[in-house]
Amino acid sequence: MDWKENLDEKIKNILIFDAPMRDYTTYKTGGSAQVLALPENEDQILYLKTFSQQYGLAFRIIGFGSNILVSDLGLNGITCCLKNYAGLALNGKDLSAKAGTALDEAVRFSTEKGLGGIECLSGIPGSCGGAVFMNAGAFGQETFDCLKSFKAITPNGEIKEISKSEVQYGYRKVKGIEGCIILSVTWELTEKNSEELKQSRLSILERRAQKQPLEYPSAGSVFKRPQNDYASRLIDSCGLRGLTVGGAQVSQKHAGFIINYDKASASDIYNLIRKVQEEVYTQTGVRLEPEQILWGKF
Repeated sequence: MDWKENLDEKIKNILIFDAPMRDYTTYKTGGSAQVLALPENEDQILYLKTFSQQYGLAFRIIGFGSNILVSDLGLNGITCCLKNYAGLALNGKDLSAKAGTALDEAVRFSTEKGLGGIECLSGIPGSCGGAVFMNAGAFGQETFDCLKSFKAITPNGEIKEISKSEVQYGYRKVKGIEGCIILSVTWELTEKNSEELKQSRLSILERRAQKQPLEYPSAGSVFKRPQNDYASRLIDSCGLRGLTVGGAQVSQKHAGFIINYDKASASDIYNLIRKVQEEVYTQTGVRLEPEQILWGKF
């Protein structure tokens, strides 16, 4: 019997079969998910995780798909998209957000309430859960700077509140949460002048629009920042700005971005990433480490 027939009838209204992942990732490309789930509560997320383990299925969590490249061959098993599991709550100076909440919406809300500490994260296109998982950051500020705690489903299925002190975090990485599903995050923010925060947010959004190729599908910065340098500077210095493979291009506006400028396949983007890595290493001896996550077979 097909495992899909054993899914609880109560959960089938949140499932999409053979869902094109171009509709759920910011690269706007890639194959289809065998089953895409759009859970709305913790019980549904836990059920899907447990079901996947029971049947030995691949199980993936996605927020806004803003840091993921999905293979053209698609994804087996269950892909769980948390964008319908969203919401904000304020308790004094503590701001809590469900994992599927847009990070930028949490930032906008905090600035309007006169609470500072995450305003430099304005414009990051990911979810709050994804931001926690990779310690997303920009303009000298990171998700973990003001983080108080986060709630997660552990690999053994336990729902647990995890404090900041229980994990090791650094530049675009968090150790100790491998295999966890982030459910929510709580930041401990600082009272500041709301108008000043709003102005700071506006300034950051304007800088993003000026420097980044927001008019094309992309997944943000492709590579992590090398020690004492910038990936974009290295790529540019190697003459790779504007380099194309199929419909994928190293952005003319910001060499740290690869854009889907003309119906690029996931393979186009993947092959361009590899080409940039090889060329930069050949010319500079620096191995660029991808910041983006590859899902499926390439």
